Amino acid sequence: MQRWQIGEVRITKIVEIEALGGMSFILPQAQPEAVMPLSWMVPHFMNEEGRLIASVHALVVETPTMTVVVDTCIGNDKDRMPNKNWHKMQTRFLEDFRAAGFDPEKIDAVLCTHLHVDHVGWNTYWDGSAWKPTFPNARYLMAKSEFEYWESHEDAVTPQQVFLDSVAPVVEAGLVDLVETTHEVCPEVSLVPTLGHTPGHVSVRIQSQGEEALITGDFLHHPCQMAHPEWASAVDFDPEASTATRWRMLSAYADSEKLLIGTHFAGPTAGRVVRDGDVFRLEVDE
Repeated sequence: MQRWQIGEVRITKIVEIEALGGMSFILPQAQPEAVMPLSWMVPHFMNEEGRLIASVHALVVETPTMTVVVDTCIGNDKDRMPNKNWHKMQTRFLEDFRAAGFDPEKIDAVLCTHLHVDHVGWNTYWDGSAWKPTFPNARYLMAKSEFEYWESHEDAVTPQQVFLDSVAPVVEAGLVDLVETTHEVCPEVSLVPTLGHTPGHVSVRIQSQGEEALITGDFLHHPCQMAHPEWASAVDFDPEASTATRWRMLSAYADSEKLLIGTHFAGPTAGRVVRDGDVFRLEVDE
């Protein structure tokens, strides 16, 4: 289990799945011949044959006053066809969540960086007859612009079924707060608009005692995009905007002590952004 301390805030990673390969749909530009020169990605983010490694995980943020879950992965028992790998999954995510010392009933807030299928799944669980909130005493925070878009749209990554089984039930339970993309969750945790991947995409800034970390969400899917900020995801809502976001955020964090925590970064998951010529790379603590 990985944990990071940012001042008085502790961040814990709870992994749902980690896999070699499977990124070609999301980042078709990242073929082996294109990423092999990025030797700094081996072994954590790429194997020696140039196959990318990625993760789906939640991040639990403990502040002095509240506990926040950032993104809730894919979930169990959900109809995700034609994606066979994510269809009706049976993982130990909730068991691992509890084993890490967290009680779903004692979570104060659930923060979705966006409403794609792999960020909302454990918002709910199947109790045998209906989808119920996994975190029944939490406020589920979603960007208003993000919610309003997905309420009436779907795409290949997030068909309407995702909204129906992972978002609508927490709305119907009266647990959702629609917030601005600059919302302050508590003194240590605030949202940062990082638009482009989706209409209301946000990242999560943690600040405490002069230290800072950023949970990326999907403005970065993989560290290879640090070396190639121009590589937009195939499922980006606005590729030009997502590319501009990558350049802006990477430039802002480069060569600083601020920690970057990748929502889909495998292995060590977090590191410092370092300038590498005209682009960037991730420097991790071994």
